[in-house]
Amino acid sequence: MQAGITLELLGPWPGARVVDVGGGHGQLVQPLLEAGHRVTVYGSSEECRQGVRRWLEGGRTDFRAGDLLHMPFEARSFDVAISYRLLAHVEDWRALLAEMCRVARAAVLVDYPTARSANQAAGRLFGLKKRVEVGTRPFAVFRDRDVEDALAAAGWRVTARRPEFLLPMALHRALGVAPLSRAAEAAARALTLTERLGSPVILRAEPRG
Repeated sequence: MQAGITLELLGPWPGARVVDVGGGHGQLVQPLLEAGHRVTVYGSSEECRQGVRRWLEGGRTDFRAGDLLHMPFEARSFDVAISYRLLAHVEDWRALLAEMCRVARAAVLVDYPTARSANQAAGRLFGLKKRVEVGTRPFAVFRDRDVEDALAAAGWRVTARRPEFLLPMALHRALGVAPLSRAAEAAARALTLTERLGSPVILRAEPRG
């Protein structure tokens, strides 16, 4: 779901130069490469290199590490900056968005758990979540308007919004029945529940003007 939405939102920029900020998990590298994009993974430390080693050894992508809020790239060094699974764990998330907008020329893609969803109860249900996802960490939940305002402060505007799932991922993992999860989410999309209440949300922003 995540890869499909990402490639759809990158449609206007074929063969884009993409920086995947905090992408040491490597979730998007293969889909981006297969779609013809050029990828640089930027991690917070050299340890993040391990998660993308197989693409680095083949010379198919680049890797850099350093301060997430002060990346060593000139302004507009990339066509697109992407950051998934990171915003909810960064204290100064507004500065992170501003830095992504600085290094990108055409678009920024970012995901976040929205308060307009079951994530409203994330704090109260964290104990249950931890039983299902052993390595999970606490995370921030965002109001959509706050994220949009932070992008606007950097001179960017939201041009697409794509919620991924209606039910929490922890619930899907606890069920452990993929066909049931797919059916439930398909029904939610058909009823437009995901569009209104789904999370996490993937936003695409572009420069104003």
